[in-house]
Amino acid sequence: MCAIVTGPDGRSRCAWVGDDPVYRRYHDEEWGVPLHGDRALFEKMALEGFQAGLSWITILRKRPRFREVFEGFDPVRVAGFGEQDVERLMADAGIIRNRAKIDATISNAALVREMADGEFDDLMWSFAPTYPATRDPRPDSMAQVPAVTPESTALSTALRRRGFRFVGPTTMYALMQSAGMVDDHLAGCWRASAG
Repeated sequence: MCAIVTGPDGRSRCAWVGDDPVYRRYHDEEWGVPLHGDRALFEKMALEGFQAGLSWITILRKRPRFREVFEGFDPVRVAGFGEQDVERLMADAGIIRNRAKIDATISNAALVREMADGEFDDLMWSFAPTYPATRDPRPDSMAQVPAVTPESTALSTALRRRGFRFVGPTTMYALMQSAGMVDDHLAGCWRASAG
């Protein structure tokens, strides 16, 4: 498989994008772009948890509905969800209906809610690699991009100690990529040259 694909707009992108316009937009506007804020990072954590065992494109396509039923991923509101909310979510075909993941999202929201404003953001970003987030040299293929790093393992461990669930090292590395804590755009990708 080629490492780079050229889209209909003539831009070269990481090949995992394929020809899907939803993936193109996500790749171009979000993946590898630094993201801050307790709510925004809680949403990333929740969606990465729901993604476990599934494809990310499935989550992206369902993200608008996830945002709607999880009240914009406001940790205060989600932490207040009860059993009726869980049943409502389990009946909603517009999201991933997995009780363990729904329960984890609610309990993770309660943990974020207990933190001071900005503390969750600070915690998450404290595990960003100490080397420059932009790799030099850039990887030539996704085979050169790790699935787990010492930083994602340390982040996972720290979160689990606090009681967070669905935050394994692989899931946390995907979050680090998505939230721009690392930038794994491949050599030849227009985003790699965009800085």
